[in-house]
Amino acid sequence: MNWIEQVTILDILVKGFIIGVVVSAPLGPVGVLCIQRTLNKGRWYGFVTGLGACLSDIIYALITGYGMSFMDEFLMKHQILLQIIGSVMLFVFGIYTFRSNPVQSIRPVSPNKGTYLHNFVTAFFVTLSNPLIIFLFIGLFARFSFVMPGSPLELQLEGYLAIVLGAWFWWFGITYFVNKVRTQFNVRGIWILNRIIGVVVMLASVVSIVYTILGKTLY
Repeated sequence: MNWIEQVTILDILVKGFIIGVVVSAPLGPVGVLCIQRTLNKGRWYGFVTGLGACLSDIIYALITGYGMSFMDEFLMKHQILLQIIGSVMLFVFGIYTFRSNPVQSIRPVSPNKGTYLHNFVTAFFVTLSNPLIIFLFIGLFARFSFVMPGSPLELQLEGYLAIVLGAWFWWFGITYFVNKVRTQFNVRGIWILNRIIGVVVMLASVVSIVYTILGKTLY
């Protein structure tokens, strides 16, 4: 049984969901904007801000997947190596997240709430203006062998849909959390939350490297 045949719908859904969460979790400019709007305008304004970022992320995910699809044979021959490289890239990303200070992204909030569409669109363009997200997708796709050479189109669509669901889950959860603790949540809370995310990403990448190496050794 080759690699393509081993891929199941559940595998793709789980991997896509994890990718969607990991891409959305770091509190960059749009993450801070989401928290700001949740605190100042209300939870649903924060949530639609996250959805705007989600739309931009899936565009970059499609660009990444389409580009990597031209390397089908290379991906299949060097799957283990690419998984390790992807894990290392995630570890570096975790360090960057841990060391970054999202508080610097805080900007004055307009007293005018605006429409949900306006909040959605502005978040979309804030995220779209950062094409470096492609490198994060490359690392994640490599680690999870997410690009599926030769797989049916419907399986690929399910994978990208899972990325969207993962992102939605994150934005729904973070806005719910911030809204619940809004009286206690402050600038330091943003900084601490970002550091926790960085540590989780680093730990997950280390476990991933060990698992990949041991899996290669055992099987």
